[in-house]
Amino acid sequence: MTDKRFHCCATCVHFRVDKRPRSISYYCERLGYETKPDYTFNCWTPKEHVKKLMDKEKR
Repeated sequence: MTDKRFHCCATCVHFRVDKRPRSISYYCERLGYETKPDYTFNCWTPKEHVKKLMDKEKR
């Protein structure tokens, strides 16, 4: 279940944001390193609301 329009790190269940007073970093808990919201990896697992959007568009 992949859709190029939705497939990016920011929509993955493993994507985390670390907000600090002077910086923001993005982290993939599955891969174990920093990433960017618009990066794309093959291990993508969409968040529940993204799955619903994808299903809705298929209909």
